[in-house]
Amino acid sequence: MTPTPKRFSLWDAFSISRPLDRRFINPPPMNTTKLPWSPPTVPLMLAPMQGLTNRALRRVFIDWVRPDVVFTEFIRVSPAQRRPPVSDVDETEALDGAGEAPVVVQIIAADHDRMVDAARRLDERGVQHININMGCPYGRMTGQLSGGGMLKAPEHLDELLLRLREVVGGSLSVKTRAGFDDEEQVFTLVEAFEAAAVDFLVIHPRTVVEKFDGHADHEITARLVAATTIPVIANGDIATAAQAHQVLEETGAAGLMLGRGALGDPMLFERIRGRASPKPSSSERADEIRYFLPRLVEGYQHLYCGDAQVLSKLKGSLAYFDVPDINRWLTALRRAQKLSVFAELALRGP
Repeated sequence: MTPTPKRFSLWDAFSISRPLDRRFINPPPMNTTKLPWSPPTVPLMLAPMQGLTNRALRRVFIDWVRPDVVFTEFIRVSPAQRRPPVSDVDETEALDGAGEAPVVVQIIAADHDRMVDAARRLDERGVQHININMGCPYGRMTGQLSGGGMLKAPEHLDELLLRLREVVGGSLSVKTRAGFDDEEQVFTLVEAFEAAAVDFLVIHPRTVVEKFDGHADHEITARLVAATTIPVIANGDIATAAQAHQVLEETGAAGLMLGRGALGDPMLFERIRGRASPKPSSSERADEIRYFLPRLVEGYQHLYCGDAQVLSKLKGSLAYFDVPDINRWLTALRRAQKLSVFAELALRGP
């Protein structure tokens, strides 16, 4: 008889046999700042990733590994004057309170007037944390002055940031690259960030044109930390607990944002905190994925219409898992043609 595979328990993530890193444990005092975390805690944030960090995935992460802060996918602001700046669907996404974790709503736009309108609308609707996407390196975002393309016309950013500050009552933050094609560009923007009283910065230290080529140069992160009094969150190429601790120690960053690393290993948050094994075995990784996927299936069935769309979204999440010893199982999941087959395989494990 085939033995029943071990079911991953949430309790395993909080094993008291592992030393906790107190820097990442939220202190009891109430947060008296606009920030979405309580200093001096070092926050671990779930990055905004288009097509991935929807409210169903965010809920699974919050219930399981408890990021200190979560970001929405970017909300694309409508340029059409006859339409609201934020669609009903996106407003629902923005207003989906995560309860246990603060939600930062990220917006992206080429039209500065419409971006300000969108920020005002979201603020009036009760959104407490708004982030400006100034770094997206893909597609039409860089062909126009939105996302990373905003860095092609930095002369307009001073006024835009001041206007945004006027309409955002909660925290206003910026997620940016080191520059469009010059990694020194971000240092020329510090004065504008400070003049607009930006509450925190997230830096991915690659240029926009590099996309994800090469490596994230966290020497740039360290220099940015030294160049401003604004809290700086380090993002980019953080896939292990060791890398996370190294980035913190070498940069002095106020916190970390985890993107592709967290999607490939959701337990990365707990590994960094010292609550889960920093170097899990393939068997442990399999158990963790078996815990993760069925919950994502359930969330996506409530969020999306039809099995085909749910299955497509699930396979998008699978792209980030890289565990050679269980690759046969992961390949079978990627090849599943029916949601029922995918769900069965996810529960069964390798």
